[in-house]
Amino acid sequence: MARKKNRMSQEVNAGSMADIAFLLLIFFLVTTTIASDKGILNVLPPKLDPNNPPPEIDKNERNIFTILINANDDLLVEGEYRDNANGLDEDIKAFVLNFGRPDEEASALFNTLPASLQALSARDQDSSDHPGEAVVSIKTNRGTSYEKYLEIFDLAKKAYFDIYAARVNLDTDEYRALTGKDEAEEALIDKGKEGIPMAISIAEPDKIGS
Repeated sequence: MARKKNRMSQEVNAGSMADIAFLLLIFFLVTTTIASDKGILNVLPPKLDPNNPPPEIDKNERNIFTILINANDDLLVEGEYRDNANGLDEDIKAFVLNFGRPDEEASALFNTLPASLQALSARDQDSSDHPGEAVVSIKTNRGTSYEKYLEIFDLAKKAYFDIYAARVNLDTDEYRALTGKDEAEEALIDKGKEGIPMAISIAEPDKIGS
């Protein structure tokens, strides 16, 4: 009787493929970083207690740099009409660095500023008393575009970051990149802001233009 020849099986054993696919899935889930849009990093004020209203703050108008944005995205900056925001950050810097009525502490602050910032400083009695009193107020209405609001808000922040960066001999992007992850970076951040708080007030929008 003729013997049957044993033939090698041509099939691939796929029994463990599911396990391998599952391990690969876990690997990619663990190692993949999902980018997310963080938006504007702002600390919002706590909810007001109706039984404990906040104290009224008496701030002289000369210490408030007012920026109004209407429904057509036009600007009213310190009472003057503008159809664009060109140079707004420089105007804010000049306002913040004004020493119209400096007290003893503000006078000492002026002496710590580098020459580049002292050159921007003025003694305008009709403008802010000193950087510690200066407030930038941004107000919109219901028709203002979100893009225009972000543009103005970022320019206001840029004005402050320009000042902070100059105080520690960095450019603005380098200063904004500081995270405070070590003592050296934290010291640079604190030195840049010392005596010049970032005082940007976002007023409640008007209902006009809704």
